[in-house]
Amino acid sequence: MLLNITIATILIMITVVIHAGGMYLVMQKILRQDGPFRQQWQIHIYVVGITILLMFIVSLLEVLVWAVAFLALDTLQNFDEALYFSMVTFTTLGYGDVLLHDRWRLLSSFEAANGIIMFGWTTAIVIAVVQRVYSNDKNVK
Repeated sequence: MLLNITIATILIMITVVIHAGGMYLVMQKILRQDGPFRQQWQIHIYVVGITILLMFIVSLLEVLVWAVAFLALDTLQNFDEALYFSMVTFTTLGYGDVLLHDRWRLLSSFEAANGIIMFGWTTAIVIAVVQRVYSNDKNVK
């Protein structure tokens, strides 16, 4: 059990760093651009859409981290199965058609908890972007 917790903690720390990097890209690169945001609705949609796409890619990277860990631990048979299991677990969909060996099953609950937190964080980022892009207040950044 301690090994599961240690591995999960490391994987969660990696996903936090990845997510923070995605947030940094959104906040520094996309939202720092002043100018036409306030007048052109097409630009608003573009910025929000790019933010969502970028954060989706970030989530995929996080799922990949978990999938690679499952493969490295030899818990699943191949990459496709590991990626599928990781995506189903990270999103908390949890079909249950692919399971980890009893020794490693605690990892799946940690991945699900990690996914919930990351999706909540993504929601906060998207809301911040929407507020910034659609706000008439120049002080909101």
